[in-house]
Amino acid sequence: MASGKDRGAIMALDQGTTSSRTILFDRKGKVLAVAQQEFAQHYPKPGWVEHKPQDIWNTVAATAKSALRKAKLKPADIKGIGITNQRETTLLWDRATGKPVGPAIVWQCRRTADRCEAIRKKGDAAMLQERTGLVVDAYFSGTKLAWLLDEIPGARDRAERGELAFGTVDSWLIWNLTGGTAKKGAVHATDPSNASRTLLFDQKTQAFAPDLLDYFKIPHSVVPAVQPSSGILGETHESLFGGRIPIAAAIGDQQSALFGQTCFTAGSLKSTYGTGCFLLLNTGEAPVRSTNGLLTSTGWKRDGHTTFVLEGSVFVGGAVVQWLRDGLHLIKSAAETEAIARSAKSTGGVFVVPAFVGLGAPYWNSEARGAITGITRGTTTAQIVRAALEAIAFQTAEVVGLMGQEMGHMPDILRVDGGATGNNFLCQFQADVLGVPVERPKFLETTAAGAAYLAGLATGFWSSPEELSAMRKVDRVFEPKESEDWRASHVAGWKKAVQRVLM
Repeated sequence: MASGKDRGAIMALDQGTTSSRTILFDRKGKVLAVAQQEFAQHYPKPGWVEHKPQDIWNTVAATAKSALRKAKLKPADIKGIGITNQRETTLLWDRATGKPVGPAIVWQCRRTADRCEAIRKKGDAAMLQERTGLVVDAYFSGTKLAWLLDEIPGARDRAERGELAFGTVDSWLIWNLTGGTAKKGAVHATDPSNASRTLLFDQKTQAFAPDLLDYFKIPHSVVPAVQPSSGILGETHESLFGGRIPIAAAIGDQQSALFGQTCFTAGSLKSTYGTGCFLLLNTGEAPVRSTNGLLTSTGWKRDGHTTFVLEGSVFVGGAVVQWLRDGLHLIKSAAETEAIARSAKSTGGVFVVPAFVGLGAPYWNSEARGAITGITRGTTTAQIVRAALEAIAFQTAEVVGLMGQEMGHMPDILRVDGGATGNNFLCQFQADVLGVPVERPKFLETTAAGAAYLAGLATGFWSSPEELSAMRKVDRVFEPKESEDWRASHVAGWKKAVQRVLM
């Protein structure tokens, strides 16, 4: 039997857009157990995306319990829980009962695009970007929360009376982990990385700003307390696991992946390929304002220090592969796409622009919609599949180019992670279209790792960021193989296809 010290573990709760996953890590960063559950996506109207809040919580609770059983560990063996989550997704619930008062409005949802356009027409977009670091877009939580308060009968009056609580997914999970109702002492908290994605959070003061809340007509009582990303936020209620476990970290998924990639120094850069693609650049302890359509966000706060990031957001990344499978029925599984793409020597001039919910950086166009261009009578399924994978890389390359402009030079290397990076064709094409090496770690689930690392640092499970860097191992580096002329031609074709969908 292993000693109690050896049996210690950190639990990462990785709550994503399409599934919830729990991973247990030992002191060497080895995975002890994994449990995952998908849950339903709901599309009540074109451009609208919802989740059922209870589905989010139920899958998290179920996977946590399953991982404990698989690893044969008890609550006392878990030294801390780190939470990482899909960001911007907006929830509103009853403090007394813990029950949601509406759907979870997902970060992809465009239902508030008209509200955002009205703000831009008023001339307030520049002020909001200066204060929050964000562009005015339906992507972020502020207009989603205002929509819930306005559209759900009685919600605004109840919020004014202090009966309701707002949160991004991290807050919803912390609330349920710590009891689920005010009577049980549930904790209503978030961290700066998630708060900074709401349009309600002032980057200079690192707090929800009363005047920004008033601007969006948000009652001050609904917002959570902002706590450090790494530190004890509360303990799990005994009824959940049969014992109390410290909740020792909370961080948005993309910032968590940056931390999980051990990008601890200013100038380090990563791209995560999930439902969307998200590139984050560590800019150190000062926020940097972008002139190229990038976002300024808080990376994390630990030990009294705040790290800031620049971010470029691609709304549809791996989701284009899901569309090939579930929408067009061109493939049976994502794993097939690599072989199918390689079977076509080229796309034959076909480009897929997956603007299913508009375009993110650098366009920020809510009205754009997807298209397949360049189709001829000879176009094959393999060419369309290849073009869909290439679209992921083209979108990422555009944002990396913007990062290069901000830094004054292209990065020496792009660290990548996320499930789609298991596709060697995609990684090689990414390197080719960038002209920059692409580095893939052995452990792809860096989002979960980042939350675990922050929780482990908060509880003394790991001693320092240097210890974490030493644990990181590289699987493969993809070197660019194509010429500059090839790259310029392909990028020009992509940009021409994008122009056709901009509205």
